[in-house]
Amino acid sequence: MANSIISHIMESISRLFTPTEGSFFLLGPRGTGKSWWTRLAFPDALVVDLLDPATVRQLQARPERLESILDGQPEPGPVIIDEVQRVPELLNVVHRLIERKRGWRFILTGSSARRLRRGGVNLLGGRAALESFHPWMAGELGAQFSLASALERGLVPGVLASPDPDAALAAYCGIYVREEVQAERLVRNVGDFSRFLEAASFSHAAQLSVANVARECQVERKTVESYVTIAEDLLLATRLEPFTRRAKRALATHPKFYFFDAGVFRSLRPAGPLDRRDEADGAALEGLVFQHLQTWAAWGGMGAKRSLGFWRTRSGNEVDFVVYAKDEFAAIEVKNTRAPREADLKSLVRFSEDYPEAVTVLLHRGTERTRERGVWCVPVEQFLVRLHPAGSIAAAAQIPKPPK
Repeated sequence: MANSIISHIMESISRLFTPTEGSFFLLGPRGTGKSWWTRLAFPDALVVDLLDPATVRQLQARPERLESILDGQPEPGPVIIDEVQRVPELLNVVHRLIERKRGWRFILTGSSARRLRRGGVNLLGGRAALESFHPWMAGELGAQFSLASALERGLVPGVLASPDPDAALAAYCGIYVREEVQAERLVRNVGDFSRFLEAASFSHAAQLSVANVARECQVERKTVESYVTIAEDLLLATRLEPFTRRAKRALATHPKFYFFDAGVFRSLRPAGPLDRRDEADGAALEGLVFQHLQTWAAWGGMGAKRSLGFWRTRSGNEVDFVVYAKDEFAAIEVKNTRAPREADLKSLVRFSEDYPEAVTVLLHRGTERTRERGVWCVPVEQFLVRLHPAGSIAAAAQIPKPPK
């Protein structure tokens, strides 16, 4: 019964992802629905399920058996290899089959970029595009989207579609550590890595101080640096680089750190008498906006190249996100307040002084839309629901086009 309910929920919500033509990798964190989407998008595909231990054993022993399986099919078509990182040796076979141009289209899903890189993704030589999969966007959920729920539970489909989302979220990172980190022996001490994830939660939506995290975990700085890389390779976290193009001021150079989902951040962040609720709420809101912008940038389609960064001067002015693309330049500040104050506009105004070409947007928890000192103040829930990979930041913020 539980599986049928999950299946119904996952299949009832259409994703806004449009893949590239030809073969492609589809990488994304566990539970984001990669397997569900591929089976819905390619219902007639041949599926090689590497979550099946028997299939893994057979293909590990003889990777070339994949070619024999395909030779036995009546005609070429799409081939889904699910969790391809479990048998990275298959990539050599896939490479050879793509080279021979025999009509097969490979969809290669995975939740660990680390093993794929070690196993030879580069051997495909660009013959398979690299696509990413993400948690649900507010625009995909439509009327089902709840900002309050998203800030607490996040938007990981596998979590929200489970019969007990709170229990699924609480267990999420533990499963990741057990099945990805411990099973693959990525670290010497699993306990240290788990403590790192908790300590890193205090740097979510902030510049990451490796030295501070190392001191908190009582491990060497180099160990923390390796843990950050592992978290990124497992698609649990991302570092956001500063925007420095045509800089007119002295800027910060250290990246910011984000877990991929607001709910995952919440599950890792300790909550007790000494932990301020408002600090975690603000970080969760900024992280929720980040994961939407990250998905929007990755799923732009039509060859759109969208970059994300942040802007912080050494004097302390900071803009949470800078969106830079061929036809778009926007600075976005996120405030966990229902009534933005004059002081909340300061950094956006400073940014606008250096970059008058940019649209400046302040996202807040209130319901009113206003424009103050050239800054568009927009309710964050409205913005997230309207944000669509095929659209623009200006469209999501409902900013009118300037007269020609």
